[in-house]
Amino acid sequence: MKIRTVLLSSALVAFGFGRLVGAQEGMPPLPKPGPEQDVLKAQVGTWDATMEAWMQPGAPPMTSTGVETNTLLAGMWLITDFKGDFGGTPFQGHGILGFDGVKKKYVSTWVDSMSMGPSQGEATYDPAAKTMTGWMEGPDMTGRVSKMKNVSEQKDPDTRVFTMFTPGPDGKDVPGMRITYKRRK
Repeated sequence: MKIRTVLLSSALVAFGFGRLVGAQEGMPPLPKPGPEQDVLKAQVGTWDATMEAWMQPGAPPMTSTGVETNTLLAGMWLITDFKGDFGGTPFQGHGILGFDGVKKKYVSTWVDSMSMGPSQGEATYDPAAKTMTGWMEGPDMTGRVSKMKNVSEQKDPDTRVFTMFTPGPDGKDVPGMRITYKRRK
């Protein structure tokens, strides 16, 4: 039995390696980072975050702090890990942001400790304004799915401001959350 298992495992490894080598010969080249990924590179590092969240339009914001750590996967995808608190409740989030060469847009996925499922989004980047504008859709703490407008501005190499807008009572977008990020030295 052991010999059969070892032989079968060896055959599967050899078969897989042979397919990989054969596939590489006829495969298109792997994607390489371009100017779209330079936008992501600017966010790599550790950032101290100051958060403001408006529970109701016109009410003063609830404030808290956190730390965001960003790394770049293969030069192509920004991996975000966020830790902080939200009104005294520990909060963790994890995101992936990259440029989709087919859609010609930035795409993202976000999960956190206060949501019932993942959120997904799309955005475009304005290099003159150094601003990424888009939307994110996903469930909130109650499971209700909502779509929110997001704007991320690169104020200078060490300062970013992210604002998430929610529909107000009149249907117009109002800030629901703003995070100001300062790069750690």
